[in-house]
Amino acid sequence: MTFLSDLQELVECQSPSEDLDACNSVIKLAVKISGNNLPHDAKIITESGRPVFWWGSQNPEVVLLCHLDTVWPIDSYLPLWRVDGDQIFGPGIFDMKAGFLQAMYALKEIPNAHEKIALIGTTDEEIGSHASRDLIQRLAKSSKATLVFESSIDDTVKIGRKGTSMYRITVRGRAAHAGLEPEKGINATTEISHIVLALAALENLEYGTTVVPTMMQSGSTTNTVPATATLDIDARSFLSSELQRIDVAIKSFKPVHPEARIEITGGINRPPLEHNATMELYEKIEEVAKKLGAPPVGHVSVGGASDGNIAAAAGAQVLDGLGASGNGAHAAHEHIFASRVPDRISLIAGLLKELI
Repeated sequence: MTFLSDLQELVECQSPSEDLDACNSVIKLAVKISGNNLPHDAKIITESGRPVFWWGSQNPEVVLLCHLDTVWPIDSYLPLWRVDGDQIFGPGIFDMKAGFLQAMYALKEIPNAHEKIALIGTTDEEIGSHASRDLIQRLAKSSKATLVFESSIDDTVKIGRKGTSMYRITVRGRAAHAGLEPEKGINATTEISHIVLALAALENLEYGTTVVPTMMQSGSTTNTVPATATLDIDARSFLSSELQRIDVAIKSFKPVHPEARIEITGGINRPPLEHNATMELYEKIEEVAKKLGAPPVGHVSVGGASDGNIAAAAGAQVLDGLGASGNGAHAAHEHIFASRVPDRISLIAGLLKELI
C-alpha cells in the first residue's frame, strides 16, 4: 500500500466526533493500516467511553499526538475523495487525517521507535477533548516532547495558539404584556444587551484577546416582555493572564434591574500554547531542516486551539502544526498538497531521530 491509498481509505471512513460508531470504525481502520506499515501491533484503548488509537511505548519519551475525528457529519462532504492536480480534497483530510498518516510513515524510518515513541489518535478533539484530556495530560507530564500533527500553514509549524474560554449567560426577567403593561415586566433582552455591550470593553488587541458574543436567544412571543434570554460567548487570547482576567470579569457581571437574575456557566476550556513551551523544539526542527538541506521551516501563531494547548499546560515541551500542508480546515474546500507530503515525512523522521 502507498501513502495515498492508505490516506484515501482513512478519509473515506467518515468519523464525525458525535458519531461514536463512526469513531470506533476509524480507529479500527487506523489499527489495520498501522499493521500494514509498522512493526508491533497498535491497540485500541478507551478513555471515558471514547476509542483511542495507541501504537508504541507505554511510557513514551516522545508523544505523537493526533486526532481522527472530524467536524463533518456523515455524507455532508461529497465526494469523499477528489484529486485535482496536486490538491486532494476530502472531509478531514487536512484536519487532520493526513497528519496522522505522516506521523505513522515517519515512524517507519526510526529503528525500534516503539521503545521510546507513542503514536496517539483520539476521537474527541473537535468537540473539546473532554474524554481524552486526562490522557493527554498524563502523557505530557511524563514525556519530554509532544509533537502535534495538526495541519500546517504553508509548511510552517505553530509555536503559539490562543487559549479558549466558552461561557453561557442566562438572564431571568419577568414576562408581561408588551402592549398593556410592559412596566410590570423585567425585559431579559434589555438586560442581556447591557452584557453584550460590556463584552467589547474586555478585548485587548495587543495580546490578541477577543471576547465575541455568538449565539443569543430571547423572548417567547412578539407581544410579550421577554422573561428569559441566553447568550453564548467565545473568548480567546495568547496569554493565560488575559483569559484569567476575562474569566473574573464575566463571572462578575450583575443585572441592571435589581430584580433580574443572571446565571453564568462555563470558563477556560484550553489554556494558551505559549512560546515558552514551544521554542526549544522549534529551534531543534530548524536545525534538522538545515542538516537535511531543506529551506527554513518558519513558524506562525494562530487563533485556534488544539490538544497542544492541553499538553503545554501540563508542562510538556510542544511543537504543533507538523501535519500536512493544504487549506480549508472545516470548509467545503478542505484539501492537502500531495507533493509536499514526502518532504514533511522526512523532516519529521529527522526530528524524531534527534529527540530519541
